[in-house]
Amino acid sequence: MRLLRVGAPGRETPALLDETGRIRDLRGVIDDLDAALLADDGLSRLSAIAVDELPVLDRTGLRVGPPLRPGKIVCIGLNYRDHAAETGAPLPAEPVVFLKAPDTVVGPDDPVLIPRGSTKTDWEVELAVVIGRPARYLADTEAALACVAGYAIANDVSEREFQLERGGQWDKGKSCETFNPFGPFLVTADEVPDPQDLRLRLWVNGTPRQDGSTKDMVFPVAEIVRYLSHFMVLHPGDVINTGTPAGVALGQPDPKPYLTAGDVVEVEIDGLGRQRQVVAQA
Repeated sequence: MRLLRVGAPGRETPALLDETGRIRDLRGVIDDLDAALLADDGLSRLSAIAVDELPVLDRTGLRVGPPLRPGKIVCIGLNYRDHAAETGAPLPAEPVVFLKAPDTVVGPDDPVLIPRGSTKTDWEVELAVVIGRPARYLADTEAALACVAGYAIANDVSEREFQLERGGQWDKGKSCETFNPFGPFLVTADEVPDPQDLRLRLWVNGTPRQDGSTKDMVFPVAEIVRYLSHFMVLHPGDVINTGTPAGVALGQPDPKPYLTAGDVVEVEIDGLGRQRQVVAQA
């Protein structure tokens, strides 16, 4: 299934994208796409509904919001070999872990705001993993994959000066408002037979900037989930941003092409849809 939420910010309602590309209304079937639904095995119940009997929504002017509001966002840094190389960092011996504020999440086509005083706002296409059942001290990667509800696109927008030059931890360069466009869909895990065989691409103003594959992850999805479960409990509705391939502005020669107001960022992952953000000033 490809599940989404549509409507004005803060008033989104649940929907489903059918095989013909029409958006079907899930109001009356579920209250929302949220942690409570995932925790209650709601995806299994949704898989049994008669999709053709659901009302079709008019897409004209219909905003697509984030497919759910995460409980927490856990991010993995330097998780692609080519990205680590472009930033001059050694490959990590264990996953680099940081947290991103959940209120950074916006819809896939909502504006991205450059923070006041920022000159180094950057892009990062990432595979987002949505947790569907509690993950705590998992024994192996098979158990880890059983905890995955599905996958989505995240743009892990980053302010590099705040992240790397202002002291402290990475979080303050990662948690500015609008810094996590998410969606358009939550694609259930059964629709993604191999999360390590997905192409990720990103364009800025039509220029290709990132073109990678999840094959190049240092730590694959199953290992990330297993590993994290030994340091924190992952709950239904939590999201893991699994890292980005080469091609970020930080890795380019000077003058680095950081984002400015008016830029257009487009993001795509095989089978997970596409995003488009117009950059504005906060």
